[in-house]
Amino acid sequence: MRDLLFVIVACGLGTYVWRALGVALSGRLRTDSELFQWISCIAYAMIAALVSRIIFMPTGMLAQSALPERLVACAVALAVYFATRRNLFLGVGAGVATLIGFGCLRGV
Repeated sequence: MRDLLFVIVACGLGTYVWRALGVALSGRLRTDSELFQWISCIAYAMIAALVSRIIFMPTGMLAQSALPERLVACAVALAVYFATRRNLFLGVGAGVATLIGFGCLRGV
């Protein structure tokens, strides 16, 4: 029990230290600087890599679906996302609903 309490406190401190630094430095940083552009590029690259990995090398229950099903679900999610003025919730929901629909058609 004592170890668990230590882990919770340590994680909380780690989280709040970074948040406090963010608040303290936020007024001094320029969001249009080259550093932030570089960080933005890295963030987009990481998201693209994760989505690619999910589509082409899935694990868990997603691995039971076929590649064409995942590609269609991705296309549907993107189409709904852009059709609804970049509503992420509806885009992701449409992709998930498409995968569930394919699963129902296959009897999974």
